[in-house]
Amino acid sequence: MRILLLSQWFDPEPAIKGMPFVRALIRAGHEVRVLTGFPNYPGGKVYPGYRIRPWKHEVIDGVRITRVWLYPSHDRSAIGRAANYLSFAFSATVAGLLMRFKPDVLYVYHPPLTVGAAAAVIGGIRRIPFVYDVQDLWPDTLHATGMINSGAILRVIGRVANWVYRRAAIVTAQSPGFVERLAERGVPRDKIRLVYNWCDEDSLENGAANGSIDLRAIDGRFNVIFAGNMGKAQALRSVLDAAALVATRDVRVQFVFVGGGTEEAALRVEAHARGLSNVVFLPRVEMSEVGQLLAAADVLLVHLRNSPLFAITLPSKTQAYLFAAKPILMAVSGDATHLVRQAGAGRCTPPEDAASLADAVVQLAELPATERAELGARGRRFYDEFLSLETGTRHMISAFEAAVAHEAGT
Repeated sequence: MRILLLSQWFDPEPAIKGMPFVRALIRAGHEVRVLTGFPNYPGGKVYPGYRIRPWKHEVIDGVRITRVWLYPSHDRSAIGRAANYLSFAFSATVAGLLMRFKPDVLYVYHPPLTVGAAAAVIGGIRRIPFVYDVQDLWPDTLHATGMINSGAILRVIGRVANWVYRRAAIVTAQSPGFVERLAERGVPRDKIRLVYNWCDEDSLENGAANGSIDLRAIDGRFNVIFAGNMGKAQALRSVLDAAALVATRDVRVQFVFVGGGTEEAALRVEAHARGLSNVVFLPRVEMSEVGQLLAAADVLLVHLRNSPLFAITLPSKTQAYLFAAKPILMAVSGDATHLVRQAGAGRCTPPEDAASLADAVVQLAELPATERAELGARGRRFYDEFLSLETGTRHMISAFEAAVAHEAGT
């Protein structure tokens, strides 16, 4: 098949369905091209070596990539985010309509919803079926994270989302809960495919073996590491509360926050004001170094707000944590907790429950090292069987084939 991958974010930005996915598709015998934006995520600053222009063609590892103009932004401003999303959607629509490459199928990564709208226009005019990979449920996510609170705007976004779902040939969902929610919103079940995400296996494995970051700040203690975005959705003040409780117990536990985000500065200030000496903040590291960082952890933490939406979400770091073969402390209800329990890979606590989180940390710290190692090993075996890049790519190719067959039958 000839596949056009349409995503606002792509390498060198952190992306779940980035270059490793493209390479896997090529190994399976397919031709792939990429239509994306100029890299600026997650900081909203254009990456070194790039500058904003109407378009740019480049080749990375033999893959032809077209980058189109967008307004770079990823701050707390709803206006800035909207400008970022809408500008890319406009540019991608123009490029997708004018490009000579005629794919058999469009693969479309959501969020944001505006990318789906662009795909619907491109696919409708050029008669190209598209597979819509739903990683966030809009408008639910926008409301749950506090990005948009206007009921009128949320209803408009909901109607646009339903229009995109109708236009898509196949809709893929990242969790069982997403499958059910999409069906509730009227998407026919025979159009929905469950395809679990995977992690960047090469970067994590090679990074763990060849990393060069300075780990002296986290040596000598039992390290509970949270790696990733620190935004409102993560509700990490509850983790600071848990750290305060653990500090009163007879264990040498350290909470390590790695990354950045809209709440990072406030979390740093609060930890300092509260005198939490068992909390350490480290800057965001490159994907090539994340493997080394995860390998240095004793426990890996996932935490999200207590929200019905997040109960049907599988945070993307879950797959990376399972791959790293470390015990997982899952403080997310619903599907994420079910997955960790199914894998037998760690402990689960209710979200935003500092006392339960503190107790679980202490329990894990007091386990024999051999038992913690077995938790990690079970997680890795589960990942290899059900969540790997190889497994996910096979399911995605099946979805592409179904989309092409759907178009041929219409």
